[in-house]
Amino acid sequence: MQPLIDHARSFPRTGAAHGEDFARLAVGQSPQALFITCSDSRVVPALITGARPGELFELRTAGNIVPPYDRGPTSEAATIEYAVEVLGVQDIVVCGHSHCGAVGALVRGDDLTAVPAVRDWLAHAADQPSGAAPRDPAVAEAVQHHVLAQLLRLLSYPCVSSRVESGKLRVHAWYYEVHTGNVFAHQGETDSFVAL
Repeated sequence: MQPLIDHARSFPRTGAAHGEDFARLAVGQSPQALFITCSDSRVVPALITGARPGELFELRTAGNIVPPYDRGPTSEAATIEYAVEVLGVQDIVVCGHSHCGAVGALVRGDDLTAVPAVRDWLAHAADQPSGAAPRDPAVAEAVQHHVLAQLLRLLSYPCVSSRVESGKLRVHAWYYEVHTGNVFAHQGETDSFVAL
């Protein structure tokens, strides 16, 4: 923890080069995109995209799960609605990643009774795809299937579907490889993930 504390202490001095950016951010935000991804510490949206402060609005959940809209008011639904209706983001990315513990647990059928909140949260995930390789540590196929299922669920949110239909919002499904740093985007024409 100490290196994190030391960096936080020095940040006002080292961040001084970005003083104008910070002053601009104090006035408000206008991010380009909502980036929905996993809480996994190996997935860093700003590092992956090169985004600067204020350019990405982030929603991080265990397993990058988008809960059903009709589940009632949730933090996730509020974040999505705010990004779309108030901030007016033009793009939403749902990004899964290799070696995902949440998706891996589902593929392997792990016993999650010791973590009931995790177990109940993962009930919102996609079904295991047929042919998924439970011994594949990257769980690539399962994660990609899961990302597409979450994207479809996102499209069931009224604020998202209306903006997509009007052409004011685009949605994207991404897959990030932790072990290589490569990012793949789903292409609807071929129904496959292709390197960006």
